[in-house]
Amino acid sequence: MEQEKPQVSETSSSQTKLDAPSSINELLSTPRLFLDYLSIAIGCLIAAAGLNLFLIPGELAAGGASGLATIIYHVGLSKDIIIPVGFQTIVMNALLMIPVFKSGGLRYASRSIFGIIMFALMIDITAPFLPSLVGNDLLLAGIWGGILTGVGLGLVFRVGANTGGTDILAQIIAKKSSLSVGTWLAIFDIMIVAASAPLFSVRTALVAAISMMITTFIIDKVVDGPQTERAAWIISNKADEISHAVLYDLGRGCTQLTGKGMWTGEKRPIVFVVLSKKEVGLLKAITAAIDPEAIMIISEINEAFGEGFKEMGVR
Repeated sequence: MEQEKPQVSETSSSQTKLDAPSSINELLSTPRLFLDYLSIAIGCLIAAAGLNLFLIPGELAAGGASGLATIIYHVGLSKDIIIPVGFQTIVMNALLMIPVFKSGGLRYASRSIFGIIMFALMIDITAPFLPSLVGNDLLLAGIWGGILTGVGLGLVFRVGANTGGTDILAQIIAKKSSLSVGTWLAIFDIMIVAASAPLFSVRTALVAAISMMITTFIIDKVVDGPQTERAAWIISNKADEISHAVLYDLGRGCTQLTGKGMWTGEKRPIVFVVLSKKEVGLLKAITAAIDPEAIMIISEINEAFGEGFKEMGVR
């Protein structure tokens, strides 16, 4: 279905460009900055609680700088030497401050440095006041430690900040190698978890690995949101009828594209629509009723902005 193109004059176009900086300044205004830094602080507090309540007393080195610091802390403790975990993370991240400035600009660097310092302070400040909740169930401690840490770090990452550690180191090394940041990050985390096995136990290392995976999963859910939308691609010669049904029966907007079958060489229309999970069943029924031979591809997307979805904005 052909969509009407909005007409934009040269004057309005240039005006939009001139107004862009002021719009950006509004988005980065003091109230938004305050809320972003508040989110970082709360996130660091929650993540620190997960460490001090479950992971550190349970000897669970669940990857990252805090995992390595947990190992060093317990090794020192066995020799009656107390090396605070938060202090260790500050020392580990000190040499990574300069690459942070170079990699993401002032906005990213300032938030990340605040996150690094705040996370370290929260770990050491709350440590004397939070009791160990490990008990006799190490697995349960690992699960809850992973959940709390994931929620906390997710709140930090959601506003474009960082808490330092192996992710920054992975970014630096990835620039000089053929492996991706994600691959290097996984390598570092696995090495830290594996290093805890001979020091503590294989069981502890396995639980730490489970906790690390839970943390990663929760971070993704907090950053991307609990709801995921669906994108549907429908290839059909009855695209106009399907588009009409999507617009007026499903109540969703859609876009019609043109594709070419490489086997037949024929051009065929494609209907593209973004919808919620609960609307997928109705879309299937509509498409099947109009054209049972239509090809439908449905994929998961993390976020959708605009009319009918979330409001466009900067986190």
